[in-house]
Amino acid sequence: MASSNESGKDPGTSRREFLKNTGRIAATSAFAAGIGSSVYAAGSSEIKIVLIGCGGRGTGAATNALSVEGCPTRLVAMADVFEDKLSRSYKNLKKRFGDQVDVRPDHRFIGFDGYKKAMDSLKPGDVAIFATPPAFRWVHFTYAIKKNLNVFMEKPVTVDGPTTRRMIELAAQADRKNLKVGVGLMIRHCAGRKELKRRIDDGEIGDIVSMRAYRMGGRACATGPKPDGMSELMYQIRKFHSFLWASGGMYHDYYIHQIDECSWMKGGWPIEAYASGGRHYRGDAVDQNLDNYSVEYVYPDGTRFFYYGRAMQGCKGRFDSYVHGTKGVGVVSTSSHYPGKVRTYKGHNMTRENRIWAFPQPEPSPYQLEWDDLIDAIRQDKPYNEAKRGAEASLVNTMGRMAAHTGQVITFEQAMNCPHEFAPDVDKLTLDSPAPLRSNSKGEYPVPQPGILKNREYKEFA
Repeated sequence: MASSNESGKDPGTSRREFLKNTGRIAATSAFAAGIGSSVYAAGSSEIKIVLIGCGGRGTGAATNALSVEGCPTRLVAMADVFEDKLSRSYKNLKKRFGDQVDVRPDHRFIGFDGYKKAMDSLKPGDVAIFATPPAFRWVHFTYAIKKNLNVFMEKPVTVDGPTTRRMIELAAQADRKNLKVGVGLMIRHCAGRKELKRRIDDGEIGDIVSMRAYRMGGRACATGPKPDGMSELMYQIRKFHSFLWASGGMYHDYYIHQIDECSWMKGGWPIEAYASGGRHYRGDAVDQNLDNYSVEYVYPDGTRFFYYGRAMQGCKGRFDSYVHGTKGVGVVSTSSHYPGKVRTYKGHNMTRENRIWAFPQPEPSPYQLEWDDLIDAIRQDKPYNEAKRGAEASLVNTMGRMAAHTGQVITFEQAMNCPHEFAPDVDKLTLDSPAPLRSNSKGEYPVPQPGILKNREYKEFA
């Protein structure tokens, strides 16, 4: 294995930490774009925004939306199922952006129908942010299309085969309406990664022979028993990374960026996955995740991509991605998503004397760049719809996760056509609904059983 003795920053850096220093990259020239009945005049029309899902990720997305330069934006409504999350998000955004945050008390909606009320505050051509647990993406996207709204949705956008098929159809509907849709796979907007992709395509490191990536840290998604006084549904949504129906689990939500960025460097999606994983030292944790995942993705030309994920205390951490070619290696991620500190080397020993190129520092934040690109597409009326690609990236994650959870080789087509929909009635949930996943009398939830359950990732308790 090649060495990597040029270190970056601490692997634990989070989006919330670096949002404090988010760069503002100016959006380009004035615009005139018509969407539905809304026509934006060059430089004079304000774009209104609503935030649906007010946790840290949603607050970060709203921060970037309100930070776009050259275009007036205003947050006018917020929705969540948890009042404390909405209140905290509103307070933080209001403190930072002042009058740009114009969310009256009667436009702060609590409940499962809040997404409709929030989007009803907008006119066609405005923007809805979706940052709830991923299970609700297709529900909210369906209503946004009906209302002729542009959308920014956080990744992942689907959690299983049926919702992926549904999202791809919704993406086509959005195209037919000329709606602009951004997906939070921000690495594709990163200036450094774009230059790295160009250099790889131009042959700087030769033909790609393999790729590898790692995300190894503490046990962030291990969840203890449901506390008294909280409904089963609210508990599962509150701890959504712990339940496959809500998020696709730790694998889906945490690992998608590196799997997507390496597939982008390769220029296509893998066609099959073979994987292993295990659960260790669980204590009172009841979540559905495995603690470690090792996945071999195979691309159409036979190239392999090896992904290693682990969430266990006391183990050595790392967070990095590499593309190996016949002449050298490209570093896609150093120790987090941002800054990427991307670079190329001759040969496979990544030492300073072997370095060919490095993207200059400091680099612009890809979290801001993805919003600048979306708003520019709205202003310039450019074709812009990342929903299908986001759904495919989510499906590639499903493919690897399913391979580990079943112990079988899973192809892209098998993942796409798998009939097991984790939460088919998620659009019908109310605050009084039972949870999509039931526990047994001991408060335990169904978990993967590789080699026993070969065609589905878990079997619901009766």
